[in-house]
This record gives sequence, structure tokens and C-alpha cells, in this order.
Amino acid sequence: MKDPYEVLGLSRGASKDEVKSAYRKLAKKYHPDMNENNPLKDLAEEKFKEIQWAYDEIMNGTASSTNYSSGSSYSSGSYGSTNLFSVRQQIQTGRFQEALRALNSMTDRNAEWNYLMGVCYVNIGSMGQGMQFVQRAANMDPANTEYRNFLNQILNMQRSYQQRAYSYGGRGSSSADCCTQLICADCLCECLGGDLISCC
Repeated sequence: MKDPYEVLGLSRGASKDEVKSAYRKLAKKYHPDMNENNPLKDLAEEKFKEIQWAYDEIMNGTASSTNYSSGSSYSSGSYGSTNLFSVRQQIQTGRFQEALRALNSMTDRNAEWNYLMGVCYVNIGSMGQGMQFVQRAANMDPANTEYRNFLNQILNMQRSYQQRAYSYGGRGSSSADCCTQLICADCLCECLGGDLISCC
């Protein structure tokens, strides 16, 4: 179980006022009402619960009498390890190359890992490669609606833009295929809260 002081970004021995201030700041940032339109709202809700738990542990005096490990996750939920939590934060802020580096260094390549790899590749313009990872994630965890919805979004956008490309450039136009992928990637990037143009 993670040290509650670490969860709030504080060192042990922080005053009650410092604890309250850190809690208010983080709770506001991760509150579900502040993340309604955030594609990572489930992750924000998970973090919000962790922050509440940490605050209660410290304020109830439990934190001083319990041994906590450093760096482990309080609740892994559906997102796996803390590393995947960090990767989602990187994706949310448009740091796709950084997220890819972190993902490539991991050994546990579960459905969530494949999904996040797919999201990164889609957002840097590698639609085909991204779709393969998202498809694999959806196959590994068929009940996960986030994976399935994102996969359907990619497929629908590709279909839509390919039809437009064919009507303008004719079948087999390589420049049309390139444009299709770039436009599709840009739209998906905006859906995830970023902008492809500013990320490149």
C-alpha cells in the first residue's frame, strides 16, 4: 500500500494545514465533475479515490502507525500498474513519444498496454499500427467498452475518409491514402484532448 503522504505529494511530518492544502488542490484537479468530458475520466476518478483515502489515513492518525511501501499503487483498478497510470497522463497531455518509450520499457504487455500503445500510434499518425494494437487489446479484453469504442471510432473514421478520398482521387491513390491517415489521426487526437499539429 502506498504511503498516503506520497499520494498527496508531501513529505512525512507535513503539518495538518499542508495536508489540507495539498488535498484540496488534488481533489479539485481529479474531481469527477471536473473531468466529465475527459477521455481519461475513469482514471481521474480512480486517482480521486486514492487522494480521499490518503487524506483520511493522515487525518485519522492511521498513517503514522502503519508501514507503507514507497512507489506501489494504492489501487490498481482496471489500469494495472502505476506505470500505466503515468502513461495515461502522458497521453492526456500530448506526450506520445514519451509514453511510447515508457510502454516499450515494460514487460507486462496486457490488454491495457496494447490499448495505450494503439492510442499513441494513432495520435502520431501511424493508423495501421495503432489499429493493430487496439484490436489486440479489444480481443484480449472483449468486455472493455473503452477499447471497443476506440476501435470502432478508428474504423468509422477510416471508412468515412476513404470514401471521400475515392470520390476525389480515384481508387488506389497513394496520396489520398496518406491524407486519409493524417486527417483521421488529427480527428482522433482532438477526441483525446490534444492536437496532432501541435504534437508533431
